[in-house]
Amino acid sequence: MAVEDKSQPGKGSTSWFTLGLIASWYICNIGVLLLNKYLLSNYGYKYPIFLTMCHMAACSLFSYVAIAWMKVVPLQAIRSRSQFLKIAALSAIFCFSVVSGNISLRYLPVSFNQAIGATTPFFTAFFAYIMTFKREAWVTYAALIPVVMGVVIASGSEPSFHLFGFIICIAATAARALKTVVQGLLLQSDGEKLNSMNLLLYMAPIAVVLLVPATLIMEDNVLGITIQQAKKDWGILPLLAVNSATAYFVNLTNFLVTKYTSPLTLQVLGNAKGAVAVVVSILLFRNPVTVVGMIGYSITVIGVVLYSEAKKRSSKQSET
Repeated sequence: MAVEDKSQPGKGSTSWFTLGLIASWYICNIGVLLLNKYLLSNYGYKYPIFLTMCHMAACSLFSYVAIAWMKVVPLQAIRSRSQFLKIAALSAIFCFSVVSGNISLRYLPVSFNQAIGATTPFFTAFFAYIMTFKREAWVTYAALIPVVMGVVIASGSEPSFHLFGFIICIAATAARALKTVVQGLLLQSDGEKLNSMNLLLYMAPIAVVLLVPATLIMEDNVLGITIQQAKKDWGILPLLAVNSATAYFVNLTNFLVTKYTSPLTLQVLGNAKGAVAVVVSILLFRNPVTVVGMIGYSITVIGVVLYSEAKKRSSKQSET
């Protein structure tokens, strides 16, 4: 039995608070993924662009409330037109990534979607190399081999494989990696750096502006269809509301977990989160899986862990 440290009265409560944050982060991340899948596939709500616009509208509203009213973090103002244009460019990439990810959920099971999403480090390394000519140690690149090979193995044995869904999910994963690299390039000066909450505050409204015309063109009369659907089944409205709010809380809990732990801890938790999401989705949606497919996904996760470890060691060596 552990003995409580009387010299640090706040230690126990802080640990429970951190564990609560981590649990909330897991629930929000996996929850929004499963809700997206349920709405777009099982429920039959086939409007991923409008759904993403709802997410961004909720992020805009809650970000303003959290920063302007609740003072969760200090407000960081945009200081120049150049900085605004850079944020707008990031928002466009962000939109494409989220919309593509949501579209892929119409065609692919969550388990396979997560396997493809785990290849993000491969695309990040690729874009970092071609855009910044930044080279990593050969061990780091070698760790990416199982990341890619695992997805190849999983794809070959996926019972629910859909070519368009696969391509659009790869595009979403690549766009997510591209945003990370571009963000590091565009907002690298001290005067332009924004924390993740302030960046979301500015990116989300821009995303809404970008998604409105896309919705009108590609998902004609979606608002009218949603209203008609709500008259038949009012449950669609709370589903959309909870789903959109959860999309914001993913970002909030992501920020808070990083603040109270470390980016490395978040990275480790993220690797485990994918595996948890796969298990939960299989239990809920009962999508067929194969032993070979699960082996392929496991190889990808192991590759991601090896890549993270290689990156960490490489960073320590460069510092010394």
